[in-house]
Amino acid sequence: MKLWRETYKKKIIPPDQLTERIDHLRKNNKKIATLNGSFDLLHAGHLQMIYEASQVADILIVALNTDLSIQQYKSPNRPIIPLEYRLQMICALEFVHFVTWFNETDPKILLSKIKPDVHVNGSEYGHECIEAETVKTNGGKIHIVNLVPGCSSSMIIKKIKEI
Repeated sequence: MKLWRETYKKKIIPPDQLTERIDHLRKNNKKIATLNGSFDLLHAGHLQMIYEASQVADILIVALNTDLSIQQYKSPNRPIIPLEYRLQMICALEFVHFVTWFNETDPKILLSKIKPDVHVNGSEYGHECIEAETVKTNGGKIHIVNLVPGCSSSMIIKKIKEI
């Protein structure tokens, strides 16, 4: 029997191996979509966004903010779920092909390595999101996903605090 901790790692691309893996995908004429976020407290809204991202290209690479990154842009008290377990949860999704991570508070450096054909973002960020210039400079486009009403990590945290 295969162990989960071995199985999920097949989808992991460490940041220092991205260029090599992307080159291989490009040689095979694969269209690449990217999506980034913390995905702390994974919920139905995240799943909708990730699924839609998987539909706009041949390959979906999800990039997760590291714990340090989240602490810098959200709160010293976050994430609730450490990177190791967030990586595992995203890898468990059948429509995600690869998962990586980044330490910065925004993914621009990572996206300049990947050069996605399509970068997916939520409607709260819009077409002029911080990733837009990097993606467009490298020939990609931005795809916006509408949010699922009532689904957000902040709302979940608020509900938990009220219990």
